[in-house]
Amino acid sequence: VQLQASGGGLVQAGGSLRLSCSASRRTASNNAMAWFRQAPGKEREFVASIPWRGGSTDYADNVQGRFTISRDNAKNTVYLHMNFLQPEDTAVYLCAVSRHSYPSRATSTYNYWGQGTQVTVSS
Repeated sequence: VQLQASGGGLVQAGGSLRLSCSASRRTASNNAMAWFRQAPGKEREFVASIPWRGGSTDYADNVQGRFTISRDNAKNTVYLHMNFLQPEDTAVYLCAVSRHSYPSRATSTYNYWGQGTQVTVSS
């Protein structure tokens, strides 16, 4: 499975962005998907996940209420709607496909990763 992430960019604090991640084939439709992020000099950090059926989403505490993950299995695509962005949200955002249908916060449960898209939030 190849993943192509897009939608990153430069935005002012308080602004919004929508990230998209398209998978190359339907295999991803049966698997949980997630977004992680990694800032320079920091470890990869869980952001949000969604099971293959949708619903039962999970969010990191620091994005809860601001970010929304969704997926369109017909398009093999997962989205991350980000509102009220803050400078601390600046990072490369990566999408991932899990080995399982249920999501997890652990990077080890994801076996396919996209190349990432840069999100930069200015103050």
